[in-house]
Amino acid sequence: MGANVDLIFKIATIGILISVLNQVLIRSGREEQAMFTTLTGVVVVLMMVIKEIKVLFDTVKIMFNLY
Repeated sequence: MGANVDLIFKIATIGILISVLNQVLIRSGREEQAMFTTLTGVVVVLMMVIKEIKVLFDTVKIMFNLY
């Protein structure tokens, strides 16, 4: 259960950092870099979630002996 809470905190931290960086870049007139920063943050979070989904599917396969 501790790993799930850690994942939530990691995602929240990434979200906060990306949103602050996004605002700084937009206010300095770098909208394109702000968009790429946001996109990079989304990709990083998706990669983290995909790893957890893979673990979930592996666990379901083991539970039901689906090889």
